[in-house]
Amino acid sequence: MIFDDFQKAFSQLADPRFRGVLLRALGLTFLLLAPFVFGFSLFVSLILPETVTLPWIGEITLWNGLISGLSLAILLILSVFLMIPVATVLIGFFVEEVAEAVENKHYPHLPDVEPMPLWRAVADSFKFLCLMIIVNLIALIIYFASTLLAPVIFYLVNGYLLGREYFHLVAMRRLGRRDAKKLRRQHFFAIWFAGILMAVPLSIPVVNLLIPILGVATFTHQFHRLTAKAG
Repeated sequence: MIFDDFQKAFSQLADPRFRGVLLRALGLTFLLLAPFVFGFSLFVSLILPETVTLPWIGEITLWNGLISGLSLAILLILSVFLMIPVATVLIGFFVEEVAEAVENKHYPHLPDVEPMPLWRAVADSFKFLCLMIIVNLIALIIYFASTLLAPVIFYLVNGYLLGREYFHLVAMRRLGRRDAKKLRRQHFFAIWFAGILMAVPLSIPVVNLLIPILGVATFTHQFHRLTAKAG
């Protein structure tokens, strides 16, 4: 079951290799989000006055402080959406190291694989990022047309996309591109469900920082579980 896969992945967070990847992932996440945060804060500071005068109250000088707090709150909300594309980019940098750490601990009997070139994994991730942005822009029409169901549709769409990408990159390490795609199609719904379980915590600020690494580890376990059943 996918929950067992996640539990195994979570229990390995104390692994020194996981900690090293986590620290680098946090740094890369900061670099990816920092320009947006800085740009948003600059935009707010430019369009709003330093002080505001209210009737019977007078001049308020704490206005910028209040707006800065509001900006931070808005950015935390936006991180719900921003962390999904960030997680898509991160996998290209860390899929090989995380998957190898999982296999060394849980599947030591497996033969070594030739490491996937970093440039290829990153290039695949960026191509998939473009696809994710396009799909979500199209899905915006559905989000606005079905307000109450928008969160459900959001998780269904991005769960499918995340599951597709993470499983494919993990499986491609051992099966190659064509066989990885074939296996993914055979277990379409199981992988989609795993992707949804990944998309949901990605929408929780702070918690979402751990999910890209846990996602790679979880899909590595799922891949080996599915191939063991097939064998």
